[in-house]
Amino acid sequence: MDSTVDLATFDSAYENRSAPWVIDQNQPAIVELERAGWIRGAVLDAGCGSGEHTIHLTELGYDVEGVDLSERALEQARANASARGVPARFAVADALDLGARPRYDTVLDSALFHVFGATDRPAYARSLHAACRPGALVHVLALSDTQAATGPRISDTAIRGAFGNGWDIEDLSPHRYRGIVRYPEDADRLGVAIGEPADTAAWLARIRRL
Repeated sequence: MDSTVDLATFDSAYENRSAPWVIDQNQPAIVELERAGWIRGAVLDAGCGSGEHTIHLTELGYDVEGVDLSERALEQARANASARGVPARFAVADALDLGARPRYDTVLDSALFHVFGATDRPAYARSLHAACRPGALVHVLALSDTQAATGPRISDTAIRGAFGNGWDIEDLSPHRYRGIVRYPEDADRLGVAIGEPADTAAWLARIRRL
């Protein structure tokens, strides 16, 4: 499925509280990365959504900024941060055009990359390259096409193809992504009830900016 960002669809998912990627907790993969010491310096949470990772890392003392194209997502993110008393920073931004000033040392991409189509994926990588300092790490957690499910899924080849010149893919491994089950066919495949969280196949890539 060659998907790309449809802002109206994303806004509607946040307004209706139906986004399957909003689980009101951190992705286990992101928690593991932080505990393993793979997050450092100035951090960008790209496609931050309702802000769970930005808030979590801010609480831990990281210099982190969450960005998203959806105003509705950021409204929820700011409300979540306020409810927890966390001074998290959020901004509206287009991940395909982050500007040319290198300022980030770590990028977290939790379920953003796989929504881009074939043309936008390399454009995204170029945008990140311009916004990252040399040696910066980009962590991509993307839904994998090795498991059937509703919504966009990609191959490991798509990740390798986007992050070519100017990048070193240090690791690209099968992993898991946790989401809320919203469709009957997915509930049947995963053996859980609609509205419940479940883990599904994903890729986790660690990519260094040269």
